[in-house]
Amino acid sequence: MILPRRMCSPHQWRQWLVSLDESPRRMALALAVGVFISFTPFWGFQTVLALVVATVSRLNRALTVAGTWLNLPWFAPFVYAGAVKIGSALLPDLSGLAGWSAWLLVGTTTLGLVAGAVTWLVAFGVIRARRARRVQDDCDESRHPA
Repeated sequence: MILPRRMCSPHQWRQWLVSLDESPRRMALALAVGVFISFTPFWGFQTVLALVVATVSRLNRALTVAGTWLNLPWFAPFVYAGAVKIGSALLPDLSGLAGWSAWLLVGTTTLGLVAGAVTWLVAFGVIRARRARRVQDDCDESRHPA
């Protein structure tokens, strides 16, 4: 793997950032991890957090960041309101600022896990189907050259 500090050309940067030679499982996982991170309340740091987690976990960085960007800012009030509601249902005996913080943390984690799991299922199916179609098209072209 090329490390970021050793890069000198744009081609090497793109190669470090985007590696599409991975299995559909790992590509779907990278996207799902990004979606999970997008539900965290760490506004302003989600992209950096996605790059760090993807690098440490050796996941596809571009897909992890793309997953982070799927949760758009205008959805944030609804996501966080829902997260506080879920958190308060799961931790009903809390109050005050500490209670709100705990509700937000538990709620965003719950929503992030659910959204990440759904993302993984959908992405895995789509990536696997597209790869199968590409293999079939390549086989058809080799049998019947133009």
